[in-house]
Amino acid sequence: MNEILKSFQIIFLLILISPNSYGQSVAITIDDVPNIKNNLLSKLDSLSIPIAIFINEGKIYKSETVDKNHAILENWIKRHYITIGNHTFNHSRYSEVGINSFKIDIEKGTLISLELAKKYNKKLKYFRFPYNDLGHDSIQHKQIANYLISKKYIITPFTIESIDWMYNSVYEYYLKQDDKTNADKIGNAYVQKTLELFNYFEKIGFDKYHRNISQIYLCHDNQLNTDYLPVLINELKNKKYKFISLEKALKDKIYSQTDNYNKKWGISWMYRWLHSKEELKSLQTQEPSTEEIENIYHKTIEKSKS
Repeated sequence: MNEILKSFQIIFLLILISPNSYGQSVAITIDDVPNIKNNLLSKLDSLSIPIAIFINEGKIYKSETVDKNHAILENWIKRHYITIGNHTFNHSRYSEVGINSFKIDIEKGTLISLELAKKYNKKLKYFRFPYNDLGHDSIQHKQIANYLISKKYIITPFTIESIDWMYNSVYEYYLKQDDKTNADKIGNAYVQKTLELFNYFEKIGFDKYHRNISQIYLCHDNQLNTDYLPVLINELKNKKYKFISLEKALKDKIYSQTDNYNKKWGISWMYRWLHSKEELKSLQTQEPSTEEIENIYHKTIEKSKS
């Protein structure tokens, strides 16, 4: 009897330490809202999951239909499942423009959002850097962090992204060529590469923290995600993912760790928390390659110029 009990105890412990024992959770975050050229929001309505968006108010003024664009942003903010964040007005790169110009860009990016947040009883407390560029050195990093803290912003990290902006550029190129076959190939390749990256960062998370962590996925408001984000969400559901709010994801204690990365490149926070440059380099070289889409992207850029 004791041997049987011990066997059950061993099986129970193995279940507890299994990477998939409790399933994974992820917060979906979308940058560069609103894109007035597509209708991603209508697709999100049907998904019934929490979403966090990061707003570039400057997009509202990039066409003559300012009132219509304002209404589009309001439609995003009024949705009960949407959490809102600031992504600056002009999507400027902090390491290039410097602290003073960047502060202005941050403040300018709140003029409409704060008004609408108040109207719909929401708070504008999250901030994400354009290009995830936190500054070119530790001095710039500290300057802007202190400023954002003084404004009661929460700097919003991410653990997984899949250069969807690059896939989108190629996807839109093929759509303009009326080449739906190749457009669909790119869309499906985006989904598959993203799933590879989820698997990769899941493993890093479990190897480093011995449990499933709350992931944060970064993507953009673009045509590609209008057509393929629902496909990706469905695939993640098949992987038993639970979709959680950004607020809940950030309660995972991993996000209280120190960001040890003091350069301008927008790498995953899974890398930023590392203490060793050697480990960072080693893990980055193991990351699923995006060389194929990069090559296609550069070729389509050249074709577009000719």
